[in-house]
Amino acid sequence: MKKLTIFILCLINAGVFSLYSQENNGGQVTGNFQSDVQYYIEDNQIGAVAVDESILVNSWANFAYTQGKFSAGFRYEGYLNSLLGYPNQGGINDGIGIPIKWAMFTNDNLEITVGNYYEQFGNGLIYRSYEEKTLGVDNAMMGFRVKYTVAPGVYLKGIVGKQRYYWDYGPGIVRGFDGEVQFNDLFKSLSESNFRFAAGGSFVSKYQEESNPTYKLPQNVGSAAGRINMSYKGINISSEYAYKINDPSPENKYIYKPGQAFLINATYSQKGLGIVLGTKWVDNMLSRSDRNASLSDLTLNLMPEISKNHTYTLPAFYPYASQPLGEFGVKANVFYKIPKKTALGGKYGTTISLYYSRVHDIDRTRISDTIPVFSAGTLGYQSNLFSIGKELFYQDMTIEISKKWNKKFYTNLSYVNLLYNYNLLRGVAGYDNVYAHIAIADMTYKIKRGVAIRGEFQGMFTDQDDGNWGLGLIELTIPKWFFTVFDNWNYGNPDSNNRPHYLSVGFGYVSGGNRIQLSYGKQREGVMCIGGVCRNVPASNGLSLSISSTF
Repeated sequence: MKKLTIFILCLINAGVFSLYSQENNGGQVTGNFQSDVQYYIEDNQIGAVAVDESILVNSWANFAYTQGKFSAGFRYEGYLNSLLGYPNQGGINDGIGIPIKWAMFTNDNLEITVGNYYEQFGNGLIYRSYEEKTLGVDNAMMGFRVKYTVAPGVYLKGIVGKQRYYWDYGPGIVRGFDGEVQFNDLFKSLSESNFRFAAGGSFVSKYQEESNPTYKLPQNVGSAAGRINMSYKGINISSEYAYKINDPSPENKYIYKPGQAFLINATYSQKGLGIVLGTKWVDNMLSRSDRNASLSDLTLNLMPEISKNHTYTLPAFYPYASQPLGEFGVKANVFYKIPKKTALGGKYGTTISLYYSRVHDIDRTRISDTIPVFSAGTLGYQSNLFSIGKELFYQDMTIEISKKWNKKFYTNLSYVNLLYNYNLLRGVAGYDNVYAHIAIADMTYKIKRGVAIRGEFQGMFTDQDDGNWGLGLIELTIPKWFFTVFDNWNYGNPDSNNRPHYLSVGFGYVSGGNRIQLSYGKQREGVMCIGGVCRNVPASNGLSLSISSTF
C-alpha cells in the first residue's frame, strides 16, 4: 500500500511540475478548499460544553491535475482537533495528512483508476462508497476500479479494494462487479423510440477473516442485485431488488437470516404537473466491510431515503433515519403549477407541492414457538416480502405554496404534520411519540438589483419532547455580502426554568469562487440527517468561521 501511495504522489508531482508548460500540453489544475473553525463557550442552560483546546478546526483541500487522457489528484485533510459532533471516538479522526490520492487513465472505451475512488452500483442497495462532509462520512475505496464500454449502451464496472477508516483502512476486502445495458443505445432500430428500456445487475462480496469464539461466521459474504428502468414520454418507472447472504453481526444480534431489499419509483411529468410515487421494503440489509464497526463507519451500502429531506430548521428537528434492519415505506409527491393570468395563479403563476410519506417496521414472526425473535445464533425470525409491521416509525404530510406576487416580492408558505417514533429512531426508551404541527412563512423582497431582504418565520406546536418552538430569521443581501440575525426559542419547554433562546448573528462575503462566513451564537442539540444517514449534533455556543474556495 505504501508503494502505491508513493507511485500516485509521484504521478501527481509530475503533473504539477508540467504546469510550467501548460500552454503547450493543455494541462489543467483544479481544486477546492474549505476550513470550518469553531470557538466553544460553556453554556449550562443549553448543555453546551467548552473544550480543552478552546478552538477546533476541520479543514481539507482537493487538488486534481488533468492532461489529455490522464488525471490524478489528492486531498489534504486536517482535523486539529475535530469539531464536536463528528465521528471521533477516542480521537480517531484527529490528525493531519493525505488520506485520499488517485490516478486515472482513459483509453478509448477503457477507464482505469488506481488509489482512492467513490462508486455506486444501481441505487446503492448493495454498494455505495461516497463522501458527505456535513455528516463526517467518507468510506472511499482504496484499490483499483475498471470501467469498460463494450458497445454503445453496454457498460461494465469492476472494483476491488478496502474502505477508508479515518486515517487507516478497514480489515475487509471488497470485490464487486456491475453491468448495465441501455437497449435503445445498443440497437439503432430503437434509438428513436419513445419507449426506453435499461437493465442492470450487480454482485459484491466482502472477505473478512474471522475467529469468533462463540459463532461460526462466514468469512465471505456475497450480495447481488438486479434493476430495470423503463420510460415512455413523461412516464418513468425504475425498480431494484437486492439479496444478501447471512451476515451475523452485533447490530443484528448475530442472526443468520439472509437480507432482502426492494425499491420502486415511478414519476410522471408534463407541463405544469409532476408526480412522484415510491415504495421501499428492507429486511436485514445492513452491510459493512467490517461487521464489528458501528455508526456510519465502513458501510458498504445505502438504503435510499423514502422521507422528505426538510431544509427548513424546525421540520428538520425530527428527521427520519433509514432502518437497514427492517422498514417498509411509501411516498407520494405532487407538484402543480397553477397557470399564469388565472384567478389563483395571478400574473406569475402559483406552485403547489403536496408530499406524504409513511414508514413502518416490517412484520416478523418466530421461527418456532420456543425461539424468540432475534435470538442469536439462529435464523432470527421469518418475514415475507412486503410484510408490514404494526410499529409506525415516521409519517410526514407537507404542503408548500410558492408564489411570486410581483417583480419584487416572493413567498413560500408551508405546513408540515409530523409523527416521529422517538424511542425507535433515537435508540432510547421512555419517550412519547412526537406529534408536531409546523407552519413556515418564507418571504423575500427585492429592494433593487442585487439588494434583497428575506424574512423566515417558523412555529412548531407539539406537546411532546421539548414542546413548542418559534423561529425568526432576517437576512439582508447586497452585492458580495449577506447579513443574518436568527433566533430559535423553545418557549413551550415543559421545564419552565429552561426556555432558552438560541440567538445567532452572522455575516458573509462571496466573490467568485471564494466564500467567507462568520457567525456568533448558540446551536441546539439534535440530530442531522442527509439521505437517511444521521449524526448527533451537540449543543454549542461560540464563534464559527467558515472559509471555502474553488479554482
